[in-house]
Amino acid sequence: DGFFHQRVEQCLYSSKDLQGIEFIDSYVFNKAEYIRFNSTVGKYVGYTEHGVKNAEAWNKGPVLAQELGELERFCKGNAAIDYSA
Repeated sequence: DGFFHQRVEQCLYSSKDLQGIEFIDSYVFNKAEYIRFNSTVGKYVGYTEHGVKNAEAWNKGPVLAQELGELERFCKGNAAIDYSA
């Protein structure tokens, strides 16, 4: 009877040298992912009509610049904590 919205930010580590880190930021609405930022791709990609429109807008503005910095801030900044677990 309601709507489900979720945002998932995750860091995928392929090695301890911090060279193979991938940052993924996914947006999900009612269990369907509609847009994703992937640091390897370097931009937002939309998977639905709404997601494609958002990706076009977000890839042109300051949102993309902020997201590009999350690999350094969020993933590399927390790598020691993640590896110790």
